[in-house]
Amino acid sequence: LGSWYDIFLAGTLRAFGAIRARSRSLRCRETQRLIVGPWIHGPENVGRRKVGEMDFGPEAELDLQALRLKWYGHWLNDEQTGALDGPPVRVFLMGANRWLDLQDWPPPDARPLSLYLREGTSGTADSLNDGVLALEPPLGAERPDSYTYDPADPVPSLVGFPGLGPKDYRPVEPRMLTYTTDILTRDLAVVGPVRAELFALSSAPDTDWMVRLCDVWPDGRSMLVCDGVLRASFRGSLGKPEPMTPGRVYRFDVDLWSTAQVFAAGHRIRVQVTSSDFPRYDRNLNTGEPFGQGVRGQPAINTVFHDSLRPSRVVVRVMGDSEGGSVRQSTRRSSPPEVDGR
Repeated sequence: LGSWYDIFLAGTLRAFGAIRARSRSLRCRETQRLIVGPWIHGPENVGRRKVGEMDFGPEAELDLQALRLKWYGHWLNDEQTGALDGPPVRVFLMGANRWLDLQDWPPPDARPLSLYLREGTSGTADSLNDGVLALEPPLGAERPDSYTYDPADPVPSLVGFPGLGPKDYRPVEPRMLTYTTDILTRDLAVVGPVRAELFALSSAPDTDWMVRLCDVWPDGRSMLVCDGVLRASFRGSLGKPEPMTPGRVYRFDVDLWSTAQVFAAGHRIRVQVTSSDFPRYDRNLNTGEPFGQGVRGQPAINTVFHDSLRPSRVVVRVMGDSEGGSVRQSTRRSSPPEVDGR
């Protein structure tokens, strides 16, 4: 049992997948069940319809005690409770605000869809660049986007336990890079893992990359769907940190965890990029010193590339009749690229 805004969501999904794939017993593999709702962590929060700044409707309500009695009655008392009836996976599809029954997680029939960070102006965000998010990858040169991250003045967190859940991120967007699609022409159901591939450099030997996926409502609200953070020195291994060479472009893979979200027709999809979310996440002092040993920080100029040789993107998975056609294609063309090596 997990929740889309649970601090332990990633571990819950990994545990379900690992037991289903590697348990010694066929019975054990076939009797695993997964439920993921729109809530935050803690049994007292399971079944609530109002989470963060969103009301997910009556379908989000769930009787946890009845669910427990049904499950334990089956396994401990050998009662016919129907605990194993139905598909093995039930996830709450936010945006549509209904439950989705699946045969596995991630859903095998979900198709990857790339959303590319692009040069241009969306006209919708009060951010550092107000960039464009599009299906079409860059075909030539595009100007990269840069910003200064100072650990003495980090971007403040809008969420943190126990105050988790969807929030409107417009108050801090002036301090971030943003990339926003055109208005969606029809619903887009994103179900599964979300990841970002950033081609970027820093003036410092270490920094953080914070990437966030938001649902932009017609009234302008920029609501958190999911996010993730990567410390650049741990880009290759959690056990062997490796500082960056300042000024060199690297590819950074940022895990935004997973979601099940309908981006409704009339809404937009937005990606935010920054380097801090404090105090939810520890500040990177940008010095490259071993974790926990640095006492002084330094500002870093961080640059994100999105040209034909370094096409930064966010990869989602879509289900049902959701296709890329709900996101309008960019028709812009660029001149041949002038780029450095990766």
